[in-house]
Amino acid sequence: MKVKGKFITFEGVDGAGKSTHIDEVISLLTSKNIKVIKTREPGGTKLGEKLRDMLLHDEMDPETETLLMFAARRQHIAEIIKPALDEGLFVLSDRFTDATYAYQYGGKHVAYSKIEILESWVHSDFKADLTLLFDLPVEISIERLKKNRAPDKFEKESEAFFNRLRNVYLNLARQHPNRYRVINANQAIELVSHDVIEAVESIL
Repeated sequence: MKVKGKFITFEGVDGAGKSTHIDEVISLLTSKNIKVIKTREPGGTKLGEKLRDMLLHDEMDPETETLLMFAARRQHIAEIIKPALDEGLFVLSDRFTDATYAYQYGGKHVAYSKIEILESWVHSDFKADLTLLFDLPVEISIERLKKNRAPDKFEKESEAFFNRLRNVYLNLARQHPNRYRVINANQAIELVSHDVIEAVESIL
């Protein structure tokens, strides 16, 4: 009987270092002969990447934005995530539904209940096995973003916006302690790496 894979999501404010540590987890899993794929949201599929470009750069009503996020997510689950898990692979995703609660509910005030309805419709029976939340004070996140790249429309938002979404993430972590591991991203990278590896090894 084929072993089902694990689904690990990486969340947090922009600039917290998610991408660096996804690659680190890939190295860890590969060293243990575990097959793994890396993906992202919005995106991950041909359709999802087209929607990603719109979502990150085109201004739109926040509810339209939320609906498009879930459209991309449904395709992502059906085309990439579920098939890989069924084949026994580990799937690492840079963001998933928690990001919609943080950005669209926390940041843009879309009703929490509406996101819950969409989540129930799109993946009612499907959750991450582990969510790593890279937590960072907002002012440090903003400074890091200024140094790294040209900002997308979300990264141009106000400090108040980022404080709201950070609070949503921390609330989600409190609500789902069995799934979440909060990683202090405001420490030496070696310590962040240690915490990430320890969390991932806990589900192996």
